[in-house]
Amino acid sequence: MIAAHFPILQVVVPLMAAPFVVLFRNGTVAWFISFAVSWFALAISVALLGQVMDAGEISYAIGDWAPPWGIEYRVDKINAFVLLIVSAIAAIVATFARASVEKEIPEDKQVLFYSAFLLCLTGLLGITITGDAFNIFVFLEISSLSSYALIAMGRDRRALTAAFQYLVMGTIGATFILIGIGLIYMMTGTLNIADMAVRIEAVSTSPTTVAAAAFIFVGVGLKLALFPLHLWLPNAYTFAPSMVSAFLAATATKVSVYVMLRFMFTVFGKFFTFEFLPESPILIFLASLAILTASTVAIFQNNLKRMLAYSSVAQIGYMVFGIAMVNVSGLTAGILHLFNHALMKGGLFMALGCIAYRLGATSIEQVAGAGRRMPLTMFAFVIGGLSLIGVPLTAGFVSKWYLLLGAMEKGWWPAAVIVLVGSLLAVVYVWRVVEAAYFRPSPDGATTVEEAPLSMLIPTWVLIGANVYFGIHTDLSVSVAKQAAVQLLGLAP
Repeated sequence: MIAAHFPILQVVVPLMAAPFVVLFRNGTVAWFISFAVSWFALAISVALLGQVMDAGEISYAIGDWAPPWGIEYRVDKINAFVLLIVSAIAAIVATFARASVEKEIPEDKQVLFYSAFLLCLTGLLGITITGDAFNIFVFLEISSLSSYALIAMGRDRRALTAAFQYLVMGTIGATFILIGIGLIYMMTGTLNIADMAVRIEAVSTSPTTVAAAAFIFVGVGLKLALFPLHLWLPNAYTFAPSMVSAFLAATATKVSVYVMLRFMFTVFGKFFTFEFLPESPILIFLASLAILTASTVAIFQNNLKRMLAYSSVAQIGYMVFGIAMVNVSGLTAGILHLFNHALMKGGLFMALGCIAYRLGATSIEQVAGAGRRMPLTMFAFVIGGLSLIGVPLTAGFVSKWYLLLGAMEKGWWPAAVIVLVGSLLAVVYVWRVVEAAYFRPSPDGATTVEEAPLSMLIPTWVLIGANVYFGIHTDLSVSVAKQAAVQLLGLAP
């Protein structure tokens, strides 16, 4: 039965499609294949999440080699949720991509662009679904190398510098992760994550295990752009093609947060990570700096893509904040914000892609008067901005509410204040865009422009509409996030 092979199909189909699209040497055909594969991956993710919620964990042995001797793909509630996030964003962004890529990428490079996109999707899905620690590194490199190529294809020459900076910092992060995995293997003799979690208890107090945790923490921190290891992110998001900015902002850092969760709670365990090691206060400190500093820097950005990039650094701070609380409400907030931030930031970057398509730039000066010239696009940006702030009836409010609940349960009132201050800072930088779009006249000599094509507007509004839908109908997202949090904390369901 084909359903039994969904875990491997999730990775193999986009992996095989990546070189396949190059054979046609036609951008339209390459887009169509990428579009079809992305939606196929989403269908598999939905099916896997349904299976996990109904029947529990899925274990898939590659080549019928029983784990831990063979490579295992293991799907549980947390990574089934992340698979859904990655594949859903990929499917919507692939729908958006056709017109955007035709505008921004030279015709002779479009086939290679879509091939790199499929490889990046393969890597992100592989990181999420694999139950083998070394395979996490392998898929991490697949997604990273393809990301460097995607970013470098931006129209601005500074995209090459941004890609190189990302390459240098990403390579350092991957090396740290590989060293950490190697040290764990030296102590446990296994690379299977489930087996590793059992065996590591006997050597948890060893200095080698502590060193492994430190290497992995720093390496993953670089990959997820945790402040102050975020220096690669602003330029990467700013100068990448619009479709790439939307895709990476909504998926790449979320998968890295998942890797952090997997190592902290599954491999090393809650006691080792947060009681034997002082990681909770470190994470709280770094998350607080991320929220306050990055939100403040975002206020002073004139390029709207750079503004959203710094906003992403702050939003990662909210996720880490929830993780560091080590309680059900806080961890639920962190996992929920993975989903909600993917919706809001994907939609916002796609709205900027629509603006770039018609106006040719995304500076604060260029969007002056855009509320009248491109009303549907700018209204989508406003709704996404409200979700980013955390206004009630939007998805952003739900995760921040659970974050406040987690802080109050712990008695961390200063943490609650930081969350509220971060939201107020978001009001400031979102308002700058609203003020320019709706209360300033259009630039001198500005020509009349139409709305972006429907092939771009509809996917944008699907994500923006999802921000409202999941802000009102919270049963699905909150339920899955809460069950995943309970599972990670090792509590009875």
